[in-house]
Amino acid sequence: MSTTTRGADSALVRAIGVWGLAAGIVNVTVGGGIFRLPADVAAALGPAAPVAYLVCAVAMGLIVLGFAEAGSRVALTGGPYAYVEIAFGPFAGFLTGVLLWMIGSMAVAAVAVVFATNVAQLVPVLQHPMGSAAFLALVFALLGGVNIAGVGLAASLNAVATVAKLLPLLLLLVGGAFAVRASNLAWDHAPAMADIARNSTLLIFAFAGVESALAPSGEVKDIARTVPRAIFIALSGITLLYVGLQVVAQGVLGPELATARTPLADAAGRVLGPWGRTLLLVGAAVSMFGYLCGMILAIPRALFALARDGFLPRVVASVHPRFHTPYVAIAVQVTIACAFAITSTFERLAILANLTLLLLYGACCLAAWQLRRRRVQAGGVPFVVPGGGAAPIAACVVIGWMLTGIRAAEWAAMGLALLAASIVFLVAQRRRQAGYDSRVAPKEEGHVEP
Repeated sequence: MSTTTRGADSALVRAIGVWGLAAGIVNVTVGGGIFRLPADVAAALGPAAPVAYLVCAVAMGLIVLGFAEAGSRVALTGGPYAYVEIAFGPFAGFLTGVLLWMIGSMAVAAVAVVFATNVAQLVPVLQHPMGSAAFLALVFALLGGVNIAGVGLAASLNAVATVAKLLPLLLLLVGGAFAVRASNLAWDHAPAMADIARNSTLLIFAFAGVESALAPSGEVKDIARTVPRAIFIALSGITLLYVGLQVVAQGVLGPELATARTPLADAAGRVLGPWGRTLLLVGAAVSMFGYLCGMILAIPRALFALARDGFLPRVVASVHPRFHTPYVAIAVQVTIACAFAITSTFERLAILANLTLLLLYGACCLAAWQLRRRRVQAGGVPFVVPGGGAAPIAACVVIGWMLTGIRAAEWAAMGLALLAASIVFLVAQRRRQAGYDSRVAPKEEGHVEP
């Protein structure tokens, strides 16, 4: 079976190559999580924290094998949404789209929490809960207004953010290597497997990004070659960066790392002095602000599309008469994300986002298996996962193991979200069917038009 691009995708220009796609994955992946997660993982695992990164990287390696194969077989814009829809049909595709929206919403809220924490180190008045809430409301109002006005600030900020986030991190990595104390890296005991599972699940937040970066698949050239190579180049570089930063932060701060609110900035301050700490705080703030701006540009389009397709009230699909932007969807999205950020902690938001991610990843791995079984391909020779059908199954087993770290309350929240999404889908389908029946139903016998 062969699948060709559909509709508007055929008009897109395929200009993204291996290094361009790899850079896009790195840019989306290295976001706000790495500026906070070293402390959270160290609090649970101590000097053994790098083990959780390696376990998470292995799990992500198995998962991205499925992404690489699915991405080399489906050339449609939409990434995971397109993979699952083609493999399993509209209902599964719709739920995947909802999961993608949930991931974006919770990730934006989680990064906003870390952003407020970093800025509060520079502006102490924001350390008070009311000050933090007011600051978050102001940030989301500003970003919503910018995106409603259609200003191209998001694209410019993303370019600046890439440099702003990577240069300080690389400086800390190189400079900190000479300040590491071996005693701070010594293990007192081996971590429990349950703790590794929980913290590997938490770290998925720092590795997430492949699912978003593959959304413009309709604009990638030589997709069967480009997607798998770009994924593995990006994942290898990200893993080395993360493990190195965790080792440096642990080796420099020791037990203090577990309680640090801005762990990498604190480590930079110890290594480079006050200017180093300020550099990391400013770099983190610019990085996260750029991430927030870019995501708030993208995520409301999912709400807009759901409303356009009849899954949400039509008003959500309204377009501003002057700025030509989906202003209602943007306003709804920033309100939801702001409420999440003000009322929840980073750890809670990250775990919920990661539960959503793991379910999405499992769906994509199964989609890769199904697409191969049905011999779906977009043109050219698709990438074939080594080990045949065993690779997606192995990925699902690893995902299942990581899901053992999810608690009952978190599962309950996810179950309610998926139930609500299923009801929305069924109601929308019935409305569509009713509309279709009303258009094609024959007139009753004996009825006379007035």
